[in-house]
Order: sequence, then C-alpha cells, then structure tokens
Amino acid sequence: GINAEYGGLQCVYEHESSILKCNMKFGCYLPPQHDKKKNLPVVYFLSGLTCTEQNFIMKSGFQRFAAKHGIVVINPDTSPRGFDFPGEHDSYDFGSGAGFYVNATEEPWKNNYRMYSYITGELPSVLTSNFNVNVNKSAISGHSMGGHGALICALKNPGKYKCVSVFAPIANPSECPWGIKAFTGYLGENKGAWKQCDATYLAKDYDGPKLEILLDQGEDDPYLNDKQLLPENLQNSCAGNKLLSLNLRKQPGYDHGYYFISSFIEEHFTFMAKHIC
Repeated sequence: GINAEYGGLQCVYEHESSILKCNMKFGCYLPPQHDKKKNLPVVYFLSGLTCTEQNFIMKSGFQRFAAKHGIVVINPDTSPRGFDFPGEHDSYDFGSGAGFYVNATEEPWKNNYRMYSYITGELPSVLTSNFNVNVNKSAISGHSMGGHGALICALKNPGKYKCVSVFAPIANPSECPWGIKAFTGYLGENKGAWKQCDATYLAKDYDGPKLEILLDQGEDDPYLNDKQLLPENLQNSCAGNKLLSLNLRKQPGYDHGYYFISSFIEEHFTFMAKHIC
C-alpha cells in the first residue's frame, strides 16, 4: 500500500529475499525531498517481539520528523514468513515474529532465520537499486528485540551506521530469559556464539569510529523490573570503551509500549539527523 503523509509517501513493499528464501515486506517512508534530491540519508528501524512492519508505521508518528529532516525510513518485518517449522508459531518470543536479528546456526532455522544478514546486507542493496538513497549515510534504531538488533548491527559493522537510537533494548540477551531462549534455539549451546550477538559483550571489544548511542528506557517498564532488558550492563561495557558514547536516559512514568516510543521519537530523529543529514 501507498499513502500520502506529511508531503511524502508511506509505502509498504514486498520482495523476494534471497537470504531468507521467502517473500518479505518492509515499510518505506519516502519524504517529500525524495523526488527532488538524490543520495538521501536512511534510518532503519527494527521492531520488537510479535511485530510486523505495520506497528512502527501506525503507532510511532515518526513520519512528521522524517519529512522534516528529509530521511528515508525503512522498517522491515521481525522474522522470515511463510514457513511452518515445528514450534515456529507456538510462542510469542521465539520463531515467527521473533527472529532476534541473528543468523541461526541450528536446525531447522539456519537456512532461513538469517535476519542479521538480511538487515545488514540484502536490505541496503535493495534500497540502493530502487530509491534515491545513500546507504553510506545511515543510522539504525529499534525497540526492545529490535533495539538489541540495532545495537549488534552497529557494533559488529564499525562505520556502517553513523549512530544508534534505541528504545528499551534487550541490552544483554545472554543473561535474560528472552535472550537465553532465543539464543539456545537459534545458536545452540555455544555461549561464545551468543557473545557475538550480545551488545553488552560486543561493546567491550568495539574498535572503530566513535559511535554515539541514544538509549531511552521507561522507568515503569515491567520488563526492566523483570530483568529482561539490563541496560545497566550495556552502560558498564560502554563506560569502559572510549570509542562508545552512550546516553542512557531513564524516563519516569513510561512503560514499554508505543506511547513511550511516540513521546520521544522526535528527539531520536533530531539525534540521528545530526549524524546523517
């Protein structure tokens, strides 16, 4: 579908993914500048558990700020679609809608659940072929599971993304119930492989251009209190690496959902625009 919004176009496109071996949808906001300018900057937004490409489009209100800054915004789905592996649809936090932005190494997931390569490799090439963008002027953002995805994509690819903006990310998945379940299923029992997909460990070893991270966390987020998110562990890792600058803002009264995201999305776009526009 294509809808006019703030002078631009909110689109949803579908394409055949060679990495995931299925058809994938992604949201694509083309700001009003897209028709007049080449080499527009790009923001990728990665969504959380159970989401599709629709949640961020419908609930966050980002389009006003993407239009203001002239940013193309791409928000993919959260897992491959169209398969029926055993157990794939049994729980909200594993399988469909819960790809965790890793490349699975375990059966039956390893040939299709390769969201990390899809986000960092295939999607940018699709954009370059079809839109007036410069993927070398990119930032990456995300929420919850998608915040984890944004962090690891940036930390594992120094310089690829000019900054990171995250809302209530799963910041240390190796140590929380959601992450332990997902990593065991997708990556097996090898904890060394887990650390290569965990922002808290990757931040300790990050060696690349200085990277700024803006992290907003609601203080009334039930998953914070349930120790699913663990932002303080990421904060400790970043404090020990002078190449990383983490601005962790705790927001009193806010929970984990899109009311929280929509309250701070303007500030996140202002932050990203400073780095890519």
